[in-house]
This record gives sequence, structure tokens and C-alpha cells, in this order.
Amino acid sequence: METARVALKRFFGYDDFRRGQVDVVASVLQGNDTLGVLPTGGGKSLCYQVPALVLPGVTVVISPLISLMKDQVDRLTQHGVAATLINSTLGAGEVSSRLSRIARGETRLLYVAPERFEAPDLQRCLGRCTLSLLAVDEAHCISEWGHDFRPSFRRIAATGQKLKFPQTIALTATATPAVRQDIVRQLRLRQPRIVVSGFDRENLRYAVRECRNDDDKAATLMTTLRAETRPAIVYASTRSTVERIAKLISRAGIAARAYHGGLDDEHRHEVQDAFMSGGLDTIVATNAFGMGIDKPNVRLVVHYAMPGTLEAYYQEAGRAGRDGLPGRCVLLHAFRDRFTHEWFIRGMFPDRAVVERTYAAMQASHERGLVQLRTRERDADAAMRLLEHERVVVRQVPDRTNVRVRLLASADRIARELGGPGTAMELGMLRALWRAGRDGLRTGCIVHLDGLPPGIGGRSARPVLERLRDRQFVDFTETGGGLCLANVDAPLDRFNIDWDALARRGAAERAKLDMMQAYCYTRICRRAFVLRYFGERSAKTNCGGCDNCFS
Repeated sequence: METARVALKRFFGYDDFRRGQVDVVASVLQGNDTLGVLPTGGGKSLCYQVPALVLPGVTVVISPLISLMKDQVDRLTQHGVAATLINSTLGAGEVSSRLSRIARGETRLLYVAPERFEAPDLQRCLGRCTLSLLAVDEAHCISEWGHDFRPSFRRIAATGQKLKFPQTIALTATATPAVRQDIVRQLRLRQPRIVVSGFDRENLRYAVRECRNDDDKAATLMTTLRAETRPAIVYASTRSTVERIAKLISRAGIAARAYHGGLDDEHRHEVQDAFMSGGLDTIVATNAFGMGIDKPNVRLVVHYAMPGTLEAYYQEAGRAGRDGLPGRCVLLHAFRDRFTHEWFIRGMFPDRAVVERTYAAMQASHERGLVQLRTRERDADAAMRLLEHERVVVRQVPDRTNVRVRLLASADRIARELGGPGTAMELGMLRALWRAGRDGLRTGCIVHLDGLPPGIGGRSARPVLERLRDRQFVDFTETGGGLCLANVDAPLDRFNIDWDALARRGAAERAKLDMMQAYCYTRICRRAFVLRYFGERSAKTNCGGCDNCFS
């Protein structure tokens, strides 16, 4: 531990570990598999970063978010730590170069997504290394009872088995007792030490404001922003709402900017950097903002709509007051907020009867010669997502050699505009298309590009077609693609969909939604309500700080 404290001071500038951190780090350095449950802002990342600098060999960190990986690797590199990441943003050459550095022992921390952890090239590389520690961040993702279940996390243990089960540390900020047990079971942790640091953030004060409609919410939001100290984060559930609220706040004279996944990377980084540096004191965001973002002096977190789970709410609200000074967490609640979450749950866990009807419709459409199902109704859309996930239907790559072409221009226009110099290729393409399709070209017909005359067909055909489309002489689309049946004749039962697990997870999500709404309506201490949900039965009955206790 003394060596760990030296590394903590040298690389991160801290004199000592926080409560909770010290127990997790000590457990890891003693060689134990460890599950650490630390509150948001509790410094979970240091619990594996510091041991990685003390232990020999490489530490592999499995993280679900590419942006979070990049932030942490950039920060570690600035501190002089040999850290890298491998993910889908890198080309094959760069991946090979980084694997070579890992194999030579030049890397202390490697960040990967759970899907990438399974890759054969990475497995071969790690098999030749001294692998000292496997760290699973956001470990609640492994449990179907957690609030962000990801099936790829379930395969971590099987992949770890191939690496002879390295010592493992799992970390999360939000896990009920049932989720903790599931994490231990799914990761196959061996006699783990479970460290649960207090969930209670005593410097945070909680309040719920009941609102009738969006106008009421907007008015309450502005009153809250004017009355409370900033910097502030305002969370909204959709991109369009984020944009609308950011404009509303700005028009009221408070500088605010939007942050969501629909913005390009440069814009997102600009907004994030402005907020982190203090140039912007109010940010309106979807829950894409905040994971791994360490801004200690956020004074106010407002939820414009009720989140779907207490876990998500506690994690997002916990981004206030990380410096230990007072922070306010205000939730604006209208009963209809629930309907949005119910819609998402139905989309993730469709009824079996809906899935069976959708599959039967696909089989029937195939028999009529229609390869793809065209129905895009809400329930059918949810069923299709499930069928694609279970590989019952597969997404085909469009056929680039066969295109459906339709002639748009008249013969007079073609003669008038394509008769001069520099248009020989376009005119030759139109003649070849006419020979291939004749009168069918007027309404649209399939043309095989490789079957067109030499010099016009094959690879050279598409640029010419695109120029003709740009000038509105023709229109064309690729054939094929879309979702198609993996096996036309197979009954749905052959695909072994786990309907019971699907129903369990749907029921669990609805139960969590019920608990979130119960928090909004409770008249007891809100702090006690949350703490008991996470298993702390000794929570006080009156915190003196939430709206219920204070009133």
C-alpha cells in the first residue's frame, strides 16, 4: 500500500486514497478478486489504475463506452502512464502496432470494449503477456437485473477462462444486493472481497417538483436555475428536448449549450471543454454526458424528466458536489413521463405473440416473392430488432452490381444537353441502359452493371450513373440489402429464443420503473428511500436536507 500511495501521489497528485478506495486497492494488492461498489464521484477508476502501476505486466480494462476509454487514456498519458486503447475507431495497421507494443511489455493499461476482448488477435497477444489484472468497469452491465444490461458482458468470463482466469476487479456505482450477487456469479469471481462504500452523499440535497405539463416544467426549470448556484447540468431524455431547453434557457439570459449524440465530435468536444474549463456554466444534455467526466464543482443537477430507474437517477444526480461542497439535485416530474419509458420497454421486450406474428408475416411475404418485410409499425419494429439480435433475420449487404434504374429525362432534353463535347460517357451510358431496359426504363427496371458494354460497365459504371443522377437524367437505387430471413422454411421455435429470460427482463425493467415513480411520490425521506433501495437498511428516517424532511 505504501508503494501504491507513492504512485497515487506521483501520477495523480493525491496524498491518500478516499474512503472505499483504500479498501478496494488493498484487496487487489493482496491478490483477491474484488467487487467494488463506490458511489458516483467516489473515484472508481483509481481502484484499478493505481494497482496497474504497482503490479507487473499489463492490466486490461473492459469498458462499455468508447468516449470514456478515450478520456481516461488521454488523461493517463498526460500523467505519464503508458496506456492505450483498441476499439472500432482504429484501422488494422494501428491495431497491429498497438498489439506489438503490448506484446513487448511497453503498455501498462489497455482499454477495450467487451466485444473486442473476444477478438482472436487480442487473445493471442494477451496469451503471450504477463496479464496481472482484469478490470471490469460499469460491472452492473453484466446483470440482467442491472439498469444497463449488455449481453456482451456475459461472455467476459468465458474469454477470461482462455487466459487462465486472471485476477479480476469489478467496479460499479449502482448495484443492489441482487445485482452484486449476479456480478460475482457471472464473472466467476473466486472468493471475492466485496467492498461497498457508503452510498450516502451527505452533501447532496434532493427535491422533486410536480409539474402538470411542459409549460409548467419550463417555468419551474427557470425558477430553479435562477435560485440555485451554478455550474449546472440539465438532463433531458431526447435530443430534440435538449435542443429546445437549451434555447429556452439562453433566451432567458443564462448562457447554455446543448450536448447529445447527434452532434459531430468537434462540436461535442467544444461544448464539453467549455463546460469543464468554466467558460460555460450550464449544459443541457442527454445521459450521454457525464460518464467518466470529473468536474468536481457542479452545484446543481436538474432532471427535466423522470429517468427510467433509480440507478440511472442516482448516478446522474451524483455528478453534483463531487468536491464535497453542497449540491442540489432537482427532479421535475409529470405523471406522463412514465409513458415514454413504457414505450422503450415495449420496444426492447416485445410480446411473444407480436414476434410470432411478425415472423409469420415475413415468411408469407417471402412466399409471395417479396424478400423483405416492409411493415414499420411500432410493435413490428420492436419484434424485428429482437429477431435480428437472435439471428432469425440477417441484414444483407446491398448488391452493388444490380441496380434499379429509372429514366427521368425526355429524348429531346438528352439530345439538347448531352450532344456536345465531354458528354460521351454519359450519352453512351444512356444508350446502353436503353438497350438493356427498353420501355421498362421509363418506369424502372433492374440493370446488371457488369453486363453493360466494356468501357461503360463494371466499376466505371457507378461514377457515370451518379453524374447522370446529379443532373436528374436518371434515378437509381441498389437492389438487395435490408433484413431477410436466415432460414425461410424454419419454424421460429428452432431458433431457441429464451422467452422466459425476455419476460423476466421486461418485468424487471417495469419493476424498476415502478420504484422510480414511487420515489417521485414518496412522502418519506428521499435519501432514506434511495439508500434502502441499495440495501442500506440503517439509513436515517430524517436527513433534514431533502424536500420532504426540510418541509
